Amino acid sequence: MSDRRYAIGIDLGTTHCALSYQRLDAEKGRGAQQAVLPVPQLTSPGTVESKQLLPSFLYLPTDSEFPAGSLALPWNKSAPVAGELARTHGGKVPTRLVASAKSWLTHPTVDRRADILPWQAPPDVQRISPVDAAAKLLAHLGAAFAASLGLSLADQDVVVTVPASFDAAARDLTIEAAARAGLPKVTLLEEPQAALYAWLEAMGEGFRKQVKPGDVLLVVDVGGGTSDFSLIGVTEEKGELRLERLAVGDHILLGGDNMDLALAYTLAERFKAGGKTLDAWQLTALTHASRGAKEKLFEDEKLKKAPVVIPGRGSALIGGTLKGELDRAELTRLLVDGFFPTTTITELPAAARRTGLGQVGLPYAQDAGITRHLAAFLTRQASSLQVKGGTFVHPTAVLFNGGVFKAQAFRSRLLEVLGDWLKADGGQPVRELPGAELDLAVARGAAYYAWVKEGHGLRIRGGTARSYYVGVESAMLAVPGFSPPVKALCVASFGMEEGSQAEIPPQEFGLTVGAPTAFRFYSSSTRRDDKVGDLLDDASRAEGLDELPAVETTLPGADTGRLVPVNLQAALTELGALELRCLERGGKGQWKLELNVRMKE
Repeated sequence: MSDRRYAIGIDLGTTHCALSYQRLDAEKGRGAQQAVLPVPQLTSPGTVESKQLLPSFLYLPTDSEFPAGSLALPWNKSAPVAGELARTHGGKVPTRLVASAKSWLTHPTVDRRADILPWQAPPDVQRISPVDAAAKLLAHLGAAFAASLGLSLADQDVVVTVPASFDAAARDLTIEAAARAGLPKVTLLEEPQAALYAWLEAMGEGFRKQVKPGDVLLVVDVGGGTSDFSLIGVTEEKGELRLERLAVGDHILLGGDNMDLALAYTLAERFKAGGKTLDAWQLTALTHASRGAKEKLFEDEKLKKAPVVIPGRGSALIGGTLKGELDRAELTRLLVDGFFPTTTITELPAAARRTGLGQVGLPYAQDAGITRHLAAFLTRQASSLQVKGGTFVHPTAVLFNGGVFKAQAFRSRLLEVLGDWLKADGGQPVRELPGAELDLAVARGAAYYAWVKEGHGLRIRGGTARSYYVGVESAMLAVPGFSPPVKALCVASFGMEEGSQAEIPPQEFGLTVGAPTAFRFYSSSTRRDDKVGDLLDDASRAEGLDELPAVETTLPGADTGRLVPVNLQAALTELGALELRCLERGGKGQWKLELNVRMKE
């Protein structure tokens, strides 16, 4: 193992990945200047170029699709097709393109370890699982780092970022993907916090002139697949500023992917009006083409239009293409007004009525208005943060993050809407914090956090972002047609720090051993007053309680299905896992359940 140690930050994004690193100087206890890794990737068959961003796409070619040796990378002659070539070529053959793997990691109704991607691909396509897709992207970054610096990521301090709203199962699957990529031990960090760490690094000591005690910082992170909201409080202790994570929002599958689809549907209607109805294959290709046109228009403000080209289908279009264009006015109307509508603080997301049957797919948000989701977040957190004199939490500053906000029009509209809310509620104007590079901020912030973990710089505090509960079946007489309610026992209260232990007040429970069983867990981002040991009478009726995926297991025991009287003890490990320890009376036996509930902060 080399004695060179690096702080590594990896942004495992929905649409792009990036890796940033800085040297850890063991002698001086200082971090060297940070750098973003140029990632070698195929941009066309036989052409390898290094770019700071690795598009989060994989392409699954046929055996004879490309010339022999044309897909070789410096470290592998037959590596998976990932990055720029996967994105551009996959847009032409979408049935072989794996996209949005990160979003699939959060999908609770599918087996995320099963080979399901590309979704709805024909039978002749060899699919892969969302976990394997994430692992291949991480492995590509690891190989690029090894090729550049001659070191394995397995020997470094690696921080991988995930949305703040990722549930326990999605975080576990991210860790599993990292392990499959040869990273046996990684730290997970919330993306909005990573963005704030990047801001702190960019500001240096000058950040103290930008914020003051009493400030509430709102981090709005809209990426390719998710919208995340976080609140960070600024306090003072012994004359030093402190940052404390106050709240995080729910998981909202709403971002750049939705915008691309909105553009594609609009263009598809235009093709239809011209007598060309697109099939599902072409609509998928049109979605990827719309993304490219959108990015061109946002990157070059002088452009008035961008071409949209997709392959043709049918005998009359063999070898042909369908051509359209996207103009700037249409882009603004569809995306700014559609996704950042001007609303009041009382306008919350609308839930469309579901039909009895629907296709299984990603559980996208039903309401595309990001400003309405923000209103719901600030309003919901007002009671839990005990806001006085207002109907919602009043942020004093906003930090934008995510590739979506590279477009000034989105930032301006959100600030305008938020300013109107504050004015109507008697609040003060909000200001925008100068941000770092939006595409690279998360990776940079993660690497900076890896350096902060060594005891340097300013660390964001906060403990767990939610309270956690375990389900307890009620003991009651059998009643026909009535199921006993499941109670919810608080085992970790909001803000519990890693490395701490919670003593649950003495109370015996019956633990099933020797037979398959499922343990139900719940969480809440708003129930801040619940203490460890509090028992909620009916989990299904408790306000602000969300059920997590059950932990299915068979606990060892000599007798099948025996109920063992146990007391409970909870601990939050240094690795961010909640351990629920079941202790048999008299110390005869001990069983442990583990749930990964949070990221390092």
